Amino acid sequence: MPASGVVERSHTMAEARAHRRLAAILAADVVGYSRLIGVDEAGTLLALREVWTTRFNPSVAEFRGRIVKMLGDGALVEFSSAVDAVECAVAIQGAMAERNSLQPEREPIEFRIGVNLGEIVFEGDDIFGDGVNVAARLEAQAPKAGILVSDAVHGQIKGKVSVEFLNAGLLTLKNIAAPVQAWRWGGNSAEIAQTQAPVEGAEDAPSIAVLPFTNMSGDPEQEYFSDGISEDIITDLSKVSGLIVIARNSSFAYKGKTPDIRAVGRELGVSSVLEGSVRRAGNRVRITAQLIDAKTATHLWADRYDRDLTDIFAVQDEVTLQIVEALKVSLKPAERAVLAEPPTSSVDAHDFFLRGRELWLRLIHGSGRHREVFEQAVAAFKRAAEIDPGYAAPYAGLSLVHILEYQNRWLEMPQSLDLAVRFAAQAVEMDPNEPWAQLAVATSRLFNGDPEGTKAAAERALMLSPNFALAAGALGHAETMLGNPQAGIKALELALRLDPMFTPTTLHFLGTAYLVAGQYEAAAARLSERIRLTPTTDFSRAYYASALGHLGELAEAQRVWRELKEINPKYSFETHLARLPWRNPAGPARIREGLAKAGLPD
Repeated sequence: MPASGVVERSHTMAEARAHRRLAAILAADVVGYSRLIGVDEAGTLLALREVWTTRFNPSVAEFRGRIVKMLGDGALVEFSSAVDAVECAVAIQGAMAERNSLQPEREPIEFRIGVNLGEIVFEGDDIFGDGVNVAARLEAQAPKAGILVSDAVHGQIKGKVSVEFLNAGLLTLKNIAAPVQAWRWGGNSAEIAQTQAPVEGAEDAPSIAVLPFTNMSGDPEQEYFSDGISEDIITDLSKVSGLIVIARNSSFAYKGKTPDIRAVGRELGVSSVLEGSVRRAGNRVRITAQLIDAKTATHLWADRYDRDLTDIFAVQDEVTLQIVEALKVSLKPAERAVLAEPPTSSVDAHDFFLRGRELWLRLIHGSGRHREVFEQAVAAFKRAAEIDPGYAAPYAGLSLVHILEYQNRWLEMPQSLDLAVRFAAQAVEMDPNEPWAQLAVATSRLFNGDPEGTKAAAERALMLSPNFALAAGALGHAETMLGNPQAGIKALELALRLDPMFTPTTLHFLGTAYLVAGQYEAAAARLSERIRLTPTTDFSRAYYASALGHLGELAEAQRVWRELKEINPKYSFETHLARLPWRNPAGPARIREGLAKAGLPD
């Protein structure tokens, strides 16, 4: 009893000294601080001192903030205005981006920033309360080099600040009782995946990202081989239905870097990360692999394989099964049988397929001389097919690479789409259970104006490989064209979850689906993010203007349309719309209606 009385009196005295009011709180933290200190303590402390003095503090002063706490790796700042707090956060991130670009040879220093508006308790020079706690928890989930704000903040700043925020959904924050609606800006586009609606049935599923294995051969020409091993493991894991597997496009964003595994886990939204190395010498190959818990950075499993090159498929199978066992995932009998079956009996054919696949990916990402790379990819896939005429994957590769030629007209081949259709049919004929063959069919049918055929093939690909992000994207777009936008949204959200860094096209398709479904705020958020990532897009601007017209933001819609016409003065909305295989006229009608509301005839 006496102790209880002392606590009550102490609390009362503290309350008497404290006062409460509404304020905006900015919480900032340095990304990967412990790792930076571990690598170079003196240099990091010196760099941070310069950052606080020349970048952070001047931004706070400019927007009338008060620094409440300064720690080695973070700060807490109070503002009387949510607009000032957010503009300050944007200024800080801009100042840091400028600093890092001026020192490309040095390790970048990046902030995560969270902003909340709420009641806080002032006691002396310190502040407490849920308003502060939510800001700190938002900062912990913010994207690196980005900002996460609460719904209370977003309601105050909409239309009043220099940037637009993307709807981040309801977030569960540590030690905060109720989920918090949040909004996100900037940072690494990969981290958008963390703010999307969760994949149905996958909330508790184990998840993994396979980082590109390091080429230890001492020969840059062998890079395709180590990358191929990594992608083959991704492909095998993707066939396991009880596992969420991040696609190659996103996990390979870390190629050539030494990221903090915990940061990778946060950025890609996974619970585990696989990393390793490959050394190829003559007919021998050595592979090391280690599975790491993304929350604690502790090892879950590690092994090394020293084998003849002819055993490469067996090694990949062993690695996949070891990962599945370590993550306590139950394999279905059919999945186990598929994993045990090699795609070809010829290591040489597979080697040429790996070369072709790497070249195809270079074309997708726009790197290299397109005509030359296209011809090299075709030659590699054809050589793989010559060595093993029954190997389906090279024919799928030939189909997909000809689709890219049809889209981009590098060689002006009038028969490119016909060739894509023919090669896709050959791939499926050789192996109807090859997911890449089904993707080739889905893609070629989409460009042939056949969304029904696209849907059937994409569904088949996802049945064979539940984590196939490209197939999910194709399915989502087909569903929208068929007049099923809600089904399209579900498939496209899955594609975004599985491949969060390969987002621009997916964001356009997702914005289209939301627009056709009448969910205009969500459509505007996805389309504006696509425009941020692809500033020269015209079609996304047209759809964005329609969404803004439906929302009554007429002046902004007209501004976006003026931007579109500056980018492409000859742009015709009706001509562009006519290229798409819409099966339900209600979709295009809704898009036209939004433009008409904004006073934007074609």
